[in-house]
Amino acid sequence: MTTLAERLGHASDAKLVIINCDDLGSSRAANVAVYEALRTGLGTSASLMVPCPWARDAAAGYRGDDVGVHLTLNAEWETYRWAPITQAPSLLDGDGGFPRTIEDTWDHADLEEVRRELHAQIERAILWGFDVTHLDSHMGTLQLRADFFDAYLELAVDFDLPLRMGPSGGERIVGFPYRDLAAAQGIVFPDHFVLYSGVGARRHVEKALFELGPGVTEVYLHPAVDTDELRASHPDWAGRVEDHGFLCNDPSLRDLVERAGATLIGYRELRDLQRAR
Repeated sequence: MTTLAERLGHASDAKLVIINCDDLGSSRAANVAVYEALRTGLGTSASLMVPCPWARDAAAGYRGDDVGVHLTLNAEWETYRWAPITQAPSLLDGDGGFPRTIEDTWDHADLEEVRRELHAQIERAILWGFDVTHLDSHMGTLQLRADFFDAYLELAVDFDLPLRMGPSGGERIVGFPYRDLAAAQGIVFPDHFVLYSGVGARRHVEKALFELGPGVTEVYLHPAVDTDELRASHPDWAGRVEDHGFLCNDPSLRDLVERAGATLIGYRELRDLQRAR
């Protein structure tokens, strides 16, 4: 079979890496850091959280960068909240925002309201001028349960966009073959995905690059610059600041990429391949 790398115009054993910056739009601190990572650092794509208060600021700073939509059904922080952009009562918790936990979303969300909300998030990103390159899921809410994954896959088909896909080993845990389901619909996705919990990705990215094999591998970080706002709103602020430094100011990351024999690519290449099929 032709490998994804070959379909993208590379050798069959090429090592291709997507370095995605999650949570664009979540704060002004994230917007500054993500665009710096994309333009002068080693970030190759990013994901926009459309319902967040700073998403419009992210749109104002957009210059055609490789940006997808970070489909959002949760607002996990205690004092910093965001809510659906559509009328979706089942997607609200008692505090006026999205549920804080994945389980709360799964237990209470009406799937038609989910589909309508996520469709609106993508449409708003397009209306704001983003050339949307892919879809992924904030906190993995859409990827870990079959009925929510159906909505995720439907959106990829409707908008003809690649998807972030969990690692193949995760299919045994969640109980359904998400990679086969997406491939059957002609959706393109990376061969490998480096999954970890929390933020602060340095050791996970370093390990992935040390062990890098052929194919397309996605790693993700959550870069943000250090501000009072970030410290007040995000309890994990230190890991986000570390991610920014790693992507933009640390020469060791570029050295690791070179030593791994990796070529950096974005999601736009995957989208163009999918749409040219």
